[in-house]
Amino acid sequence: MEHELDVILSLTGGLSAALLMGLLALWLGLSPVVGYLLAGVIVGPFTPGFVAQQGITAQFAEIGVILLMFGVGLRFRLEELLAVRKVALPGAILQMAVTTAIVLPVMRLFGFSLGGAALIGVAVSVASTVVLLRVLEERGVLETPAGHLAVGWLVVEDLVTVFALVLLPAIAHASRGAPGSAGASSVSSASGAAPVFAWLIAIALVKVAVFVAGMLIVGRRVIPWLLARVERTRSRELFTLAVLVLALGLALASAEIFGASMALGAFLAGMAVGQSELSARAATDALPMRDAFAVMFFVSTGMLFDPRAVLARPALLLTVLALVLVAKPVVAFCLSRLLGQSRETASTLAASLAQIGEFSFILATVARGLGLLPGEALQPLVAVAIVSIAVNPSLLRLAAASTARRGARAA
Repeated sequence: MEHELDVILSLTGGLSAALLMGLLALWLGLSPVVGYLLAGVIVGPFTPGFVAQQGITAQFAEIGVILLMFGVGLRFRLEELLAVRKVALPGAILQMAVTTAIVLPVMRLFGFSLGGAALIGVAVSVASTVVLLRVLEERGVLETPAGHLAVGWLVVEDLVTVFALVLLPAIAHASRGAPGSAGASSVSSASGAAPVFAWLIAIALVKVAVFVAGMLIVGRRVIPWLLARVERTRSRELFTLAVLVLALGLALASAEIFGASMALGAFLAGMAVGQSELSARAATDALPMRDAFAVMFFVSTGMLFDPRAVLARPALLLTVLALVLVAKPVVAFCLSRLLGQSRETASTLAASLAQIGEFSFILATVARGLGLLPGEALQPLVAVAIVSIAVNPSLLRLAAASTARRGARAA
């Protein structure tokens, strides 16, 4: 009987810990995400007491990833990006490239492979959209020019990360050797690896392009039509089920049929639903379930955190923390200034990006599952996420206070 209750025990234990720690985080003035991550540490295998089944929790977390990406696609509006495209598009791409270029040699010094170091660099270069929106809204600057730029900047980062997620399965496939080849050793040789890798990437991109084109051309018409038909039944349950089936079904199809990531399928499904007049109802009716499973994603990530691993390599933790809190914001500040933004806007943007969150975890966990990233790489990322999310509101307050002082002196 105990084995039969593993699913219920893991879900109940994880959500209960998340509720308690989320409330504690709010009481301390921190983001609830910090509480969810700490809840995962508490119910994880590296701390005493109740231990949730990691395999079961990971399955719930996978649903959380799908619904998170569906939510990002649902609220994504192309016109919002176009409004700040001259700054956000080049700025975000350059910031990710420069930050990754800074992180890569540093992580190599800590013994990570070239590919692993590059993936850590990309994970560090991406900030959390969830945290950003919440903090900017709390500060009352979401609707300001700086807020619009920050949101557009992160939308570009999200899209680049989605593209990286698309490539990961092909990269993992190439690194293991092509099926039907003379052998993995011949594929891994210097003369044979590059053509095989290029061929696999090309196949992956063609399959993904077919899927994306189908979703953008057919999906944008068919999915709103289907939702409209379901909505005519006037059944809230059926409408909610339709939205969830679209999110989960298209995510699964993108992975099993087209070889892309489930995250991409969920994102495109969200975009297609977002084109419907019923998008607001979809968000109201279906996305509360997203929030619950998204919590399990953070809990599952926290369960991977081993305090002993961090204590064994404190220099690695402090280095990644410095890269997130100092190097990345400085890069963003300099680039935004070069692109013609005021010091106030650049300061707000830099402080907004001084954190990592769900996309960093999604990228790292997918890469880890594919064997592209060692498990120890998740330890500093989780620890740095907890710290950076906790201090991010304070950094924004400091940026605002510094700008106010300069304005007072100028007056």
